[in-house]
Amino acid sequence: MNAAWRGFLVALGFLTRLAPARPADRDGLSRAMAWLPAAGLVLGLAALAPFYAGLFQGQPWVRAWLLAALSLYLTRGLHLDGLCDVFDALGPHLSAERFWVVLKDSRTGAFGALAGALVVCGQVVLYAELFAARALGVLIWSFVLGRFAAQVLGRLTRDLARPGLGAAFMAGATPWALGLGLAVTAASGLVLVPWPSMLAGLALAGLCLVLFRRLAVRVGGANGDFLGAAVVLGELAACLGRLAAGP
Repeated sequence: MNAAWRGFLVALGFLTRLAPARPADRDGLSRAMAWLPAAGLVLGLAALAPFYAGLFQGQPWVRAWLLAALSLYLTRGLHLDGLCDVFDALGPHLSAERFWVVLKDSRTGAFGALAGALVVCGQVVLYAELFAARALGVLIWSFVLGRFAAQVLGRLTRDLARPGLGAAFMAGATPWALGLGLAVTAASGLVLVPWPSMLAGLALAGLCLVLFRRLAVRVGGANGDFLGAAVVLGELAACLGRLAAGP
């Protein structure tokens, strides 16, 4: 098995249930970073396949709820958990030391729960609007953009990486990896999404990444929870970009 295919399977198995989880050392996780958007494309195609087949046709809210649930199942809630951890720590905690203490606490506090609820509700609302508009391609692409956002954030915070699995992924955010990720994101976007919507989604995702970079500087580090949060907000950015740009 060549290194590229192995890296893709590690990414797919680590981030989703669509491939068996594969043992990987730090170098293996670093190589997998290049394949995050490709894994997102496979995930998006798998998640939307039932709806392309006509499941609950004409019932956008039912479809939206099912897609949100399916996304959580297929990703094991990994990315949403990261977002909740970051927002829990971000809540009332102003010192960097306290931020990391709260972020590492396995218990979910009020701010994390509120952030998670807001995101899932937002997903259902946005998905329903896009199902009603028959914009299934945007929904597929949202999974790609979310993982490209994590790639870019990994590059932006490599110098701030804290020890852990996140640091292994960030080490793989090389120019070559970002180039491959951009190619997959742009090519799939041009096929699946009107170009104004793609540009709007990229702009919104970029704004989120700037804010995450500033947060990482303020608290003196970034980890895998930051990458997970970037995935979730990147997915929302793709959906919001399509609605903001119009038909």
